[in-house]
Order: sequence, then structure tokens, then C-alpha cells
Amino acid sequence: MKRPSISGKPSVNAAATGADPMEEPAAAVIPRAAASACIFRGDTVLLVQRGKAPNQGRWSLPGGSIESGERAIDAATREVAEETGVVAALTGVVDVNDVICRNEAGTLTHHYVVMVFVGLGTGDPVAASDAIAAAFVPLQDVDGLAVGRRVHAIIMTAWETQRLHTG
Repeated sequence: MKRPSISGKPSVNAAATGADPMEEPAAAVIPRAAASACIFRGDTVLLVQRGKAPNQGRWSLPGGSIESGERAIDAATREVAEETGVVAALTGVVDVNDVICRNEAGTLTHHYVVMVFVGLGTGDPVAASDAIAAAFVPLQDVDGLAVGRRVHAIIMTAWETQRLHTG
């Protein structure tokens, strides 16, 4: 039985080649579509502390996978509400961010292509879903948190974008 190949080269199963199935490479990690949002209130930004991999324990923008048939903007709005209880009014896109994670051996474990929206939010954040904490954090305090490597730059770009939209 042939298995699909993502490389474009034909692939056969271990039984057909006589290879040991325990030595076959792990299944390829396929990039997954995701959406997140930079939500501002005054000079604060909404952040969540991740409760599971990838980036468990790190602070990031609320977001997650886009469900089949769901628009990216709707996914971002839904994820903000699910993770924090905050109601988001999104005004635009500020970034498309690749989140590529590898284990200690360098093996690819996760790959998300994240469309990042910007907007304003109402309501008080309460951690829910896969977030263990949620808060509006003053912009000047973001650098002091354990955040993903591009999170601070994305927040600053979103801040400038939001200021242009709101005057």
C-alpha cells in the first residue's frame, strides 16, 4: 500500500521494502492555519499565558487554530473570547507569523501559520480554554515577560497600526 508523499516522490510502506517499520521517519508536520489578535485597551495589550504546548508557560497573544470552514477573522474573534472572555472588535491584519517549534533533537514538532489581527476589546479578561492566565499588560511591561521571539515586535507594529486607525 502506498502512502501519500509530501515531497512529490513516490512513497511505499515498510512491508513492501522490507524495512523495519520502527525505523521509519515520523510523519511530516503539516503547517496549520491559525489566527490571533493584538487587542488594546488604552496603552495596554491583552496577553495570555499558554497552558499547553507549544510555548507552554509563555505569554502570547490569544489565538489558535482556524476551524474548517471558518474565516480567519472569525477564528481570531472566537479565540480571544474563548481564552479570555474579552469581546474583540478587529480592525485589520498586522502580520502573518510562522510559529515553527522543534524539540531538543531539532525535530520539527509544530508549524502554525498565524494571521495576526489588531483591534480593541471590552470586558475584563479571565483565563479560560488553554490559557492559565490572561491580562491587559501595559506596553512598557511586555519586555519583562517570557514572550515568544516575535511577539514584542508584532505588538509594536499592531500598536502603530491601531493608532493610525483610531487617530
